[in-house]
Amino acid sequence: MECTVSWTGATGARSGMGFIAETGSGHVLVMDGAADPAKPENGGQNLAPRPMETVLAGTGGCTAYDVVLILKRGRHDVRGCSVKLTSERAPADPKVFTKIHMHFTVTGRGLPELAVERAIAMSHEKYCSATIMLGKTADITTSFEVQAA
Repeated sequence: MECTVSWTGATGARSGMGFIAETGSGHVLVMDGAADPAKPENGGQNLAPRPMETVLAGTGGCTAYDVVLILKRGRHDVRGCSVKLTSERAPADPKVFTKIHMHFTVTGRGLPELAVERAIAMSHEKYCSATIMLGKTADITTSFEVQAA
């Protein structure tokens, strides 16, 4: 796996803090810093997600992918899956994630709660590289609800 991240450089009168990531699979992701009037030297313009937001989003995508795949392999009629992530970070640098909560909403026909619970556990214990990696610094908790399609 590879990725090239490039600074977009100065934009206008300000020195910007935008970055473009080009992934090995040929996709592009834009990132930027926060626009902070108290710290204009930081240069963010709030034009795209923060880098750490993309880490959190990637983690949600990784675990949701696993949950859907595990349920499909179990021949369950899964129709939808979303996960809302909330997090806390350390107050001082490096501001690693210290707490992450993931709430899954899984939609399907006749989906047993036990199957959903098992899929989430399997993702977090065995398959989701991002969750397992972030679990080295963060307390990761989960909850879920099953909705009929």
